[in-house]
Amino acid sequence: MILVALGGNLPHPRWGDPRRTLEESLRQLPAKGVEVVARSRWYTSPPDPPSAQGWYTNGLAAVQTTLPPRGLLAALLAVEEGLGRKREGEARNAARTIDLDLIDYQGLVLRPHRAGDLELPHPRMHLRSFVLLPLAELAPEWQHPVSHKHVRDLIAELPATGRAEPIPNSV
Repeated sequence: MILVALGGNLPHPRWGDPRRTLEESLRQLPAKGVEVVARSRWYTSPPDPPSAQGWYTNGLAAVQTTLPPRGLLAALLAVEEGLGRKREGEARNAARTIDLDLIDYQGLVLRPHRAGDLELPHPRMHLRSFVLLPLAELAPEWQHPVSHKHVRDLIAELPATGRAEPIPNSV
């Protein structure tokens, strides 16, 4: 299973609210060689770390592709760029219209050899309710490729405050 997390908290000048922008990103993936096979409901979550910026809309998609992991990451970054995201000069955890993260690529474990290299599974996914809750919805039997913890156990370890919440009727 290949998993991509989606998030955003700023309106896009063309697509409007973050949910519509994220849905547009899903529509653009097939042109990059990435087929969306399933997706979670949309969730809303506070900024992490806490800040004055607006809440995020988040979701998760299971995808299929013949692209290798770095090729898939390049495709995701191309979709972000096509939707107006400019990563250069962007502060970490800054508000954004779109963020596409490669979370898991068929259980592959990649450790970076230098700064900026792809790391799989995503190094902070196990700390984020906005990733784990949609993941439990899509793949309730999923286990972390490194810790081998089940998704339900990772969710149980999350703090009770600041959790993502499903957006009603958002499939």
